[in-house]
Amino acid sequence: MFSYALYKVVHFVGIFATIAALGGVVLHVHNGGDKSSNRARAMVAATHGIGLFLTLLGGFGMLARLQLDFMSVPWVHAKLLVWLVLGALITVAYRAPGASKLLWFGVPVLTGVAAWLAVAKPF
Repeated sequence: MFSYALYKVVHFVGIFATIAALGGVVLHVHNGGDKSSNRARAMVAATHGIGLFLTLLGGFGMLARLQLDFMSVPWVHAKLLVWLVLGALITVAYRAPGASKLLWFGVPVLTGVAAWLAVAKPF
């Protein structure tokens, strides 16, 4: 088993990769691009998927190091919901280009909510 600090770094790297990929897609769509015109589509999709995986791996690794059962920690369920939404947003960006401005500002808000949930543990 790895250290808590390593899991935290993996978690953050995953978050950064996910946000970078979403930002790239949202900016591409906002500038009038679509899925077929995105020459970096495979790279961005891979970055998004790997970022989501690393986020999940690091998060569950930290929970394991803290010896927490994720089924009994409600704030973790809320973070998983944010994770699912961030996972779906890459598709939303391509299918609803008019929402690109909302997504541009919404992604940081969602990640801020996830950070608040982890720090405050409100429930």
